[in-house]
Amino acid sequence: MSENKETKVEKKKTPGNFTGRSSVPPNVSNADEDEVPIMETFGVIPRGVSMKDFLEVEDVELYKQQYEKNKKEHHTDRYFNNKLIIRRGQSFDITIYFNRQYNPDQDQVWVEYVIGRYPQQSKGTYIPIPIVEELEVGKWGAKITQSEGNSINLTILSSPDCIIGKFRLYVAVLTPYGIKRTARRADTDTYILFNPWCKEDAVYMDDEKEREEYVMNDVGFIFHGEISNIKKRPWEYGQFEERILDACLYLMDKAELDMSGRGNPIKICRVGSAVINARDDNGVVAGNWNNDYSYGVAPSAWTGSVEILLEYFSSGMPVKYGQCWVFAGVFNTFLRCLGIPARLVTNYFSAHDNDANLQTDVYMDEDGKTNTTLTKDTIWNYHCWNEAWMSRPDLPVGFGGWQAVDATPQETSDGMYRCGPASVQAIKHGHVCFQFDTPFLFSEVNSDVVYSKALKDGSKVVEYVDKTHVGQKILTKEIGGNGAQELTDQYKFPEGCEEERLALDAALMYGVKKENRDEFQQLSELDATMDFQEENAIFGSDFKVILTFKNQSSNPCTISAYLTGHVVFYTGVLKSEFKNKSLDLSLDPLSTKTAEVNIKAGEYMSHLVEQASLHFFVTARVNETKKIMAKQKIVVLQVPQLYIKTVGEKVVGKEMTVVIEFTNPLKKKLQNVVLRVGGPSIMKTQTQIFKEVLGNSVLSWEEKCTPRRAGTRKIIATLDSDILRHVYGELDLEISSGDD
Repeated sequence: MSENKETKVEKKKTPGNFTGRSSVPPNVSNADEDEVPIMETFGVIPRGVSMKDFLEVEDVELYKQQYEKNKKEHHTDRYFNNKLIIRRGQSFDITIYFNRQYNPDQDQVWVEYVIGRYPQQSKGTYIPIPIVEELEVGKWGAKITQSEGNSINLTILSSPDCIIGKFRLYVAVLTPYGIKRTARRADTDTYILFNPWCKEDAVYMDDEKEREEYVMNDVGFIFHGEISNIKKRPWEYGQFEERILDACLYLMDKAELDMSGRGNPIKICRVGSAVINARDDNGVVAGNWNNDYSYGVAPSAWTGSVEILLEYFSSGMPVKYGQCWVFAGVFNTFLRCLGIPARLVTNYFSAHDNDANLQTDVYMDEDGKTNTTLTKDTIWNYHCWNEAWMSRPDLPVGFGGWQAVDATPQETSDGMYRCGPASVQAIKHGHVCFQFDTPFLFSEVNSDVVYSKALKDGSKVVEYVDKTHVGQKILTKEIGGNGAQELTDQYKFPEGCEEERLALDAALMYGVKKENRDEFQQLSELDATMDFQEENAIFGSDFKVILTFKNQSSNPCTISAYLTGHVVFYTGVLKSEFKNKSLDLSLDPLSTKTAEVNIKAGEYMSHLVEQASLHFFVTARVNETKKIMAKQKIVVLQVPQLYIKTVGEKVVGKEMTVVIEFTNPLKKKLQNVVLRVGGPSIMKTQTQIFKEVLGNSVLSWEEKCTPRRAGTRKIIATLDSDILRHVYGELDLEISSGDD
């Protein structure tokens, strides 16, 4: 009986794929996270045989000297996480300790990485790593670099297209009677991320300064305001902060992204743009554009992504509230944390085209006033989205690089509120047939504004076309500095040039609706022009708007103009009218004339919504020729800043005090004032509520903190109240290591 058992085992232990040092172990399938078998036998083990008689793994070491070396070489040493974090396509070192000296001629050992439930080798969720003579680029492999006593050092090379996530590590030993694995140990879990430093990775970026900015920088600036008064606010991405990596990996679970797709940056961007907003999938941030934030935090009050992501990671419920820059800020953290180079961009005068006809339609009644019932398209003062850097093997050569991705829920794409990734090159050249959502993004930056008169009989007559209003300026933070880098020429050709019209024609050719375009392209040039400027518009103060009319003809003319002023949400949605004014002017041939309109604080203060934006719309008619001119202007009122200073030594591990000061610019008191302050590696976000701040008084708040990392760091503060929002402050400071 015993001999029969031994014969049966002998047949099982010698399959053809298990001969030689570089052999591939059998697949582990249908194994739950805690169900990878420690002992996998080939049959019945003979009596009297103990598995301890064979080579046995006593310890696996990822720490000590090679731990810091691994993390530094993989550019993951900034993560506040005590697990090993590596980037794919790059080698790293581990040490294995046995119960005796390893003999390469008779011992077969391999390393296994496992991720998810039911890991399978065919899906890349079970990865057996054989010991080989030489490592081969593009493939998993392990090479013995040192053998000393009962231990061996392994240099492991990962595949540059493997899955991203948190892997469980096992070491397996082949015996004559089965495979014996190490038990599950949480301390050997290993995170694998995208690798912009690896040429074989889809997110490879060859410029070190760009990698430092778009992967490693954990703070940034978001540009907002309006085109003639560009503002910027700091934002803490905080991709290296404690638990943020786990929070970002959790988002892929919430999005139910199949494990086998988690090595593809295209798929990760696509599902990321959906799960960042909560519109239809219970995602991270709940949007709110109605100016009532009673049940959450005002979008302008956040200092960065960390507080939002950690709250969502803890509760699994959408965090209230966000608007475009919040969605973009959190999305940027998600991408950079996983290793995908990313940047946040702002498009000034961003069109929201509801009917995909590549034009923004504005309808006026016969008196020149905007018909709000017919006008469905909107133009946002500005809109923020993201760009992610990657190759696009699904598109023709030349369309890789920066891809536009947008997590703000505007329109559905394949049934969900998401947008992108769309090749920026495809947007520029009008190749709207390339996935994903290229037509929508093309319209945001390059649609024409068509002003039509809606007649009482129901017909519509095109009166004026503005081909330059939309997408006037597209900005991102400059590399290595705090200023702006303009990206407009990356998205569109110069207005009016032949290439720009060719891009429009290409977009039309690829299936975008074409109604009205032939009609309005034949309109003649106007014989008069109109310009609009405002004086220094300060929150709570009176100011003036100045209209300038120029007669370009050799004949005198009279102009009838009508100005309306609305309080407006930054999305271009009008809230309420606070001003209307009619003007009549006479102009001599080739002359210029100005008209001033006074705007009183009392007219707009009671109507203001978040961002203190005022929208002025002017229509003017040249009475002699009946030609119509139209002009839109956004005025963002200037708000005060927060001032930040520190008291005490700025040294790692030593306590210091952060002081925030604010002066109320109004004569009346502010109520329900909320201050927030935080900074990556300096302090976790702290919040303080003040019931009221008296008019023209100074508010001061102190918080203590202990810096955790040396170098140039940033502290960010925000103030929020019922009537005053988008108040920010920042402070750059140099933290010493204390070793000097």
